[in-house]
Amino acid sequence: MDMNFFKNNPALGNLSPEKLEFLMNFANAGKPTQMKDMAPFLFGTLNNAKKKNIQFSQSETDLLIQILKQNMSPEEAQKADRIIALMNSNKKGG
Repeated sequence: MDMNFFKNNPALGNLSPEKLEFLMNFANAGKPTQMKDMAPFLFGTLNNAKKKNIQFSQSETDLLIQILKQNMSPEEAQKADRIIALMNSNKKGG
């Protein structure tokens, strides 16, 4: 994990200490390198957060996705971007 991601990301400055700790633990955990494994891993992570009464906004969830994509090949990251864009367009009804 590139820790500069945390140092240079202004979005992290407004996080509660609990969320920041959760994100740091998430960043240091072993993560999937294949797109097919990303969604189950992300949903499991969000469920673990929910059990700890930690809820993430959409922009915070996007940070989790960025962290996940750092371990992927460029091709897998592009697949992830396409699937996420498709999911987001479906949420908006388009």
